[in-house]
Amino acid sequence: MPSTAKPPRRCAWAGEDPLYVAYHDAEWGFPVADDRRLFEKICLEGFQSGLSWLTILRKREAFREAFHGFDYERVARMSGRDVERLLGNAGIVRHRGKIESTINNAKRARELAAERGSLAAYFWSFEPPSSARPKKLTRDVLAAMATSPESIALAKDLKRRGWTFVGPTTVYAFMQAMGLVNDHLHDCDTRKAVQQARARFALPGKPAAL
Repeated sequence: MPSTAKPPRRCAWAGEDPLYVAYHDAEWGFPVADDRRLFEKICLEGFQSGLSWLTILRKREAFREAFHGFDYERVARMSGRDVERLLGNAGIVRHRGKIESTINNAKRARELAAERGSLAAYFWSFEPPSSARPKKLTRDVLAAMATSPESIALAKDLKRRGWTFVGPTTVYAFMQAMGLVNDHLHDCDTRKAVQQARARFALPGKPAAL
């Protein structure tokens, strides 16, 4: 007998590409406190500028190999010679400014982690209050949210600290992906799983309850 199970409901942007669908279902929006993943994502959002995220996702493993798994301590030690080498790497986006930005941002990440204890503690301090979020997230509401007051504030502070390729729209996409906000649509099946993950999430930098 044919299956009567209903197909999963997803955000429209997930499309049908298996890699993109898996990213939507298992990664996008789930809260992240790992500094490497946070650094990786904010760098890759910079590389995405002018491109689709699917293009970057298909190259993600090559990016990880090129940038030492996005260990910012190692990336911060990369040199001009490494930049020239990576400009010949067809597996990544060969954009001099973005490659140099990643090395620069690694140095800034090192400074930031030394100051705040971790990148996670810093980034999660910009999590918006639940009262600032839409009560019902539809496609039209989401389409009008390319930035937020928090992403504007975070981008401004990062730029003040010397980071590059971190405009408010780029930073908001980073916040969406890393779970600082839950922007799965109201009728997306993954929204509930993200809500549950956020409820269990230990806020970085916050003292544990006694």
